[in-house]
Amino acid sequence: MKKSLLILGLAVTLFSCNKNEGTVTEFKTAYVDTQKLMEESKELKDLESRSKVKQEEMGRELDDKVQKLKLDYASAQNEAQRKGPQWAQLKAQEFQRREQEIGVMQETMIKQFQEEFGSQSDTIRKAMREYIKDYGKKNGYDYIYGTGDAVSIIYAKDSYDITQDIIKALNEKYSGNKNTATTEEKAETTDKEEPAKK
Repeated sequence: MKKSLLILGLAVTLFSCNKNEGTVTEFKTAYVDTQKLMEESKELKDLESRSKVKQEEMGRELDDKVQKLKLDYASAQNEAQRKGPQWAQLKAQEFQRREQEIGVMQETMIKQFQEEFGSQSDTIRKAMREYIKDYGKKNGYDYIYGTGDAVSIIYAKDSYDITQDIIKALNEKYSGNKNTATTEEKAETTDKEEPAKK
């Protein structure tokens, strides 16, 4: 009896193991180094270059106003002795108002800058996530993990790293869109110039 129970138990165990083995599926996984993706994206590099140019322009404009204020203040100090304390008090109020205007102008520029370039950066990052999602679907991945600043995996084989594939594809896509836009701009310019020649 014990032998038959043991054989029955063994048969049930083998049957259940075979059944589970049949339902186990392998997942196709990969990961993208998001930090590297951000560093090597041509589109983000272009955005960063444009933002630096804009920052420099804004900085020059503010510096010009600050320098003008300093020169006017130095000039007013010399004149204050000749024109009296009442004139000096009015000038001090004027300088205080101009200083506040420069402060407001600086805050407005910073807000405008953040809205413009922050929004563009968010749009690019969202498009990257969508691209990676589509890439995963087209290439039969079950999971694509992200590494970088916000690490979501601790270890992965290098063979699962598809970062370079994603960077290459996104950069090619961006360069293609950029070239298409340039070609369209040239065509529009040519169309506008032709009637002037006639």
